[in-house]
Amino acid sequence: MLNEADLSAQPASERIRYRLVNAGRRYHANDNISEFVREGELKELKAEVQAKMAEVLKALVIDTSSDHNTQETAKRVAKMFIEEVFRGRYQPMPDVTEFPNISRLNELMIVGPITVRSACSHHMCPIIGKIWIGVLPNEHSNLIGLSKYARIADWIMSRPQIQEEAVIMLADVLQERVKPDGLALVMEADHFCMHWRGVKDTDSAMVNSVMRGAFLKDPNLRREFLSLLSKKD
Repeated sequence: MLNEADLSAQPASERIRYRLVNAGRRYHANDNISEFVREGELKELKAEVQAKMAEVLKALVIDTSSDHNTQETAKRVAKMFIEEVFRGRYQPMPDVTEFPNISRLNELMIVGPITVRSACSHHMCPIIGKIWIGVLPNEHSNLIGLSKYARIADWIMSRPQIQEEAVIMLADVLQERVKPDGLALVMEADHFCMHWRGVKDTDSAMVNSVMRGAFLKDPNLRREFLSLLSKKD
C-alpha cells in the first residue's frame, strides 16, 4: 500500500482510483464515486481531463493555437464532463426530504413526463428523453416532493450509461427512498449514437420499463398506469 506522501504525489485520478480499488468498489461509467473524492480533487480532476482532451484534439490534427473556435475547447469539455453531463458520478445524491404518509395515501400517483439527459457509455453520444414514474404508496411509505423525483432522476441520468441500466438504478433508489407497495417506470429516449452515426436513423426511439411490487403482480394496475401515460404525453 502507498503511504500518504506517495499517494499525495499522484494525480487526482490515481488517488481516487487507488481508494476505490482498496475499498473493493466498482467504478464503472454509471457508478457514483463521490464518497471517494476529497475536497479540492474535482478541480484537479478537471485540469487532468483538460490536459488529456488537449492531447485528443492534437491527435485529431486540430490546430487549437490558431483556430479561435477550438482554443478553449479542451477547457470547456473538461468542465462539461465533470460539472455538468457526468456530475452524477462525482456529486453525492441531492438532499431529499421525506415525509411520513400521515394521510395513509394508497392511490396511484404518476409523476412525469420528466425530461432527462444522459450519454451513451459506448460512444459518449447524448441520450435525451422522458421518464414517467408511477407510485402506489402504503401507510408506511415515505412521501417526497414532486421536484425531488426530477432531481433524483437527473442525478442518476447525468452519467455515461445504457438506458436499460439507468432505469433500473433509478427504480432501486426510489424503492429504497419511498418504500411503496408498487413502483413503475417508463423511459422513452432518443439515442444520438443511432441518429448521428452508424445507421443514422433519426426516427427511432427506445422505450423500456421497470415494474416492481403491485405493478408486477396486478395487471389492472399496470394497465391503468400505462393508459394514463398516453393522456399525459
